[in-house]
Amino acid sequence: MVTKKIVRCQWVAKYEVTNDMTKYHDQEWGRPLRDDDRSLFELLTLEVFQAGLSWEISLRKRPGMKLAFHDFDVLQVSQMTEKEALDLKTNPNIIRNGLKILATINNARAIKRVQDEFDSFSNYIWQFTNNKIIDNQVIANQDVPAQNALSQTVAKDMKKRGFKFLGPVTIYSYLQGIGIINDHEKTCSFKYHD
Repeated sequence: MVTKKIVRCQWVAKYEVTNDMTKYHDQEWGRPLRDDDRSLFELLTLEVFQAGLSWEISLRKRPGMKLAFHDFDVLQVSQMTEKEALDLKTNPNIIRNGLKILATINNARAIKRVQDEFDSFSNYIWQFTNNKIIDNQVIANQDVPAQNALSQTVAKDMKKRGFKFLGPVTIYSYLQGIGIINDHEKTCSFKYHD
């Protein structure tokens, strides 16, 4: 019996198979995430916290952040108080950046407003591509941009709606993570095919 060789995107090849980065790549990254506002908020929050750091650190702190932010329940996070935010700054299980903690609570409130207008955050975020996946047919990792016209448009609209810590580079990464942009390399065994 011939076993098919597993090929991963270049950016994850340096990590062990058991590493959080590899697991994230294989199980989540680039898979279309729809109709699950809690999970969409979770990945958005991880993007906020990784800004200026690394995705690996954000993933490592993910379990602690799940606890700190009520399993990313949008309603519960939107109702968090200033005192709760202050208390989180001493929580060693999360990235203790006060501005990012406040931005997360703020972003939950912004998602609530978006849900009122679009029925769900999923409807809002996917409407930018008319529910279509942008498959960039990546050959090599260096072909992937840090941002593009779509991420600029989404970031601008989100800023207008009151979201914080979400510029076009962070949004590009987010759109990759939730599968709106499919930047798995063409040879990757984990590339999602529509």
